[in-house]
Amino acid sequence: MKAVIAIDSLKGSLSSIEAGEAIRDGILKAKPDADVIIRPLADGGEGTTDALIEGMNGKRVPLRVTGPFGKPVNCYYGFLSKTHTAVMEMASAAGITLQPERDPLKATTRGVGEMILHAIENGCRDFIIGIGGSATNDGGIGMLKALGYEFLDANGEDVREGGQALAKIASFSEENADPRLKECRFRVACDVTNPLCGPTGATYIYGPQKGVSEDLLEPLDCGMANYARVVSSSRLSDTSSVPVRPFASASGRIFADESGASADLSENNDCSDYAAMPGAGAAGGLGFAFLRFLHAELLPGVDLILNAVGLEKEAADADVVITGEGRLDHQTVMGKAPIGVARLGKKYGAKVIAFAGSIAPGAEACNAAGIDAFFPILRNVCTLEEAMDPQIAKENMTRTVEQVFRLL
Repeated sequence: MKAVIAIDSLKGSLSSIEAGEAIRDGILKAKPDADVIIRPLADGGEGTTDALIEGMNGKRVPLRVTGPFGKPVNCYYGFLSKTHTAVMEMASAAGITLQPERDPLKATTRGVGEMILHAIENGCRDFIIGIGGSATNDGGIGMLKALGYEFLDANGEDVREGGQALAKIASFSEENADPRLKECRFRVACDVTNPLCGPTGATYIYGPQKGVSEDLLEPLDCGMANYARVVSSSRLSDTSSVPVRPFASASGRIFADESGASADLSENNDCSDYAAMPGAGAAGGLGFAFLRFLHAELLPGVDLILNAVGLEKEAADADVVITGEGRLDHQTVMGKAPIGVARLGKKYGAKVIAFAGSIAPGAEACNAAGIDAFFPILRNVCTLEEAMDPQIAKENMTRTVEQVFRLL
């Protein structure tokens, strides 16, 4: 019997690999001759870097970068030496939880660019980057500036940082961009489909949680549209200088200059092909910056991670695929990691079993989504604190798995 394990972390209790090892122990108690493969599992969000470091024998690389409001912050990324791959979460450098401030006019992604540069210096040319949890609405220009791109106003001066800078951009230059970027491949975990601009774009949908007040929505969206238009007006292989033109807001009004003078516009202007792409509005427009300047692939987080850890190759000849997470419920089927694993298992005709810390009403939807059967690991009535104790959780997992596999 070949069993392939890819289980999400049981947050606050067991990491993805720790849960996988507990499952392996249970399988081997029931089937000593089983071939058991463990792969880390994450969805591209918080915890992805740690999961891949632990599960793929990576190295944690600490560094200090510019935080979202200019103050230095400590962060880290993962280095996978076998493939010279860097695994990063933008939130570790520009996340909304790093500092108490909420100011979209100032918040910058510069620290993300500094992380990328550090990894390039360490020999990385392949990047896996999760872009959830941002504090920013700067269209990614902070990151790009750290990488050497320049964004200038009508007087040829640097536009500075944050969302306030976007309306000022009159030209850009790639002349000083790090030439090693052309050797790099960027795969970005992105689970939102918002475009850059407009009523479903970065500013209107995600701006309020980052401090965008009602009166700032329109001017910031206008600034985002201006940025998109300027950088889409000429080829990136040239140093660009594009005159400032009026640009449309979501409501159809335009802001013609920095003073905020406005006029009615019967038709909204196009923000560029890249700006309209699904995911361009992710992380305050960081998705757009990756697409437009770094030629990145924006991929669903689960699919990106499953591909990175080579799960499909292992699942191709597996008899049983095991997955799960801390709490299995109706939301699990909405693109969460265990369903991605189940999809691969069923593709190759394997039985798919899930284990979870708890099972909530509605979890039956997981059966229709490819999980043949699921089981809670709790063995007796206990407090939440007891259930989440790592040693207890590990023992519960191993014992439950053993009993299930005695039936197979």
